[in-house]
Amino acid sequence: MAFGIDRSELITWKHEVSSGNISFLTHYWMDKRFPGCYSVTKVGCSDLQKLMDWGKAYNLQPQWIHRDENYPHFDLFGDRQKRILANEGKWDQIDKFNL
Repeated sequence: MAFGIDRSELITWKHEVSSGNISFLTHYWMDKRFPGCYSVTKVGCSDLQKLMDWGKAYNLQPQWIHRDENYPHFDLFGDRQKRILANEGKWDQIDKFNL
């Protein structure tokens, strides 16, 4: 279950992804498969090659892409999540979610 974002943030992320832009969306999230992780960052782009190329710069494997029909994305957790957000200058998301 996702929480900590509002509808306008989700709509903006979906629009950016659909437009072929690399877009970041961080939200609170809990999943028993990932103990200790309380947020996730979805990095999406409808242009799969562009998304794979972006991920390659961070050693993210193409098979890790959630190949959603409309909003393909990587899911980032933990240390990798914070490191990538910092490198991308997404300080607002780091601060908002106390990463």
